[in-house]
Amino acid sequence: MNKIAVFDLDGTLLDTLDDLRASVNHALLAGGMPPRSREEVRSFVGNGIAKLIERSLPQGVSPETVAETLSLFKAHYAENCCNGTRPYDGMPELLRELKAQGFTLAVVSNKADSLSKKLMERFYPGIFTEVRGELPEVRKKPAPDPLLLCCQDIGAPVGETVYVGDMEIDLQTALSAGTRCVLVSWGFRSAKELEKLNAPVAHTPAELGQILIKL
Repeated sequence: MNKIAVFDLDGTLLDTLDDLRASVNHALLAGGMPPRSREEVRSFVGNGIAKLIERSLPQGVSPETVAETLSLFKAHYAENCCNGTRPYDGMPELLRELKAQGFTLAVVSNKADSLSKKLMERFYPGIFTEVRGELPEVRKKPAPDPLLLCCQDIGAPVGETVYVGDMEIDLQTALSAGTRCVLVSWGFRSAKELEKLNAPVAHTPAELGQILIKL
């Protein structure tokens, strides 16, 4: 039986935090607002860039300020999203091994679709059958829509699909879609935070591989 694993992007496949923080702070400082720390930005990630900017801005700013800051972020991040971003150690090797064992691999992310495709082509060329990022006509995670559409596109039975992510929103997405879920502790949520969730947690890519092969 062919096995199917669909991956979240930020915090699961790629460490994008430094580039996200740099673009957030570029946009904030351009508007005369205080920058955010690395840990603050880490906690704000997960629900798409609009929410990232809303959470990064001071409370009570105008809708016009939100829109202008988001626009500045988008422009800066599009040009600088590969500066400090890198694959997590061991993930390229794991994905090649999973493909060799017959897995079908895909990506579902709340990152903009064009950027998701750009980053996967840059850092994981030829690995994924489908890369699906945020599209305006599709509800974002934790809605099941992007994961269900991905399964439909690649012909993957939902019940035989595993979604791999690094935070509570990924578990919520898997539960709402009806797929299984594995979480990883090297991303944007700590192992302690993940322990509170009812899902298997992998602490290294090698451990993740063992879990996926056994499922």
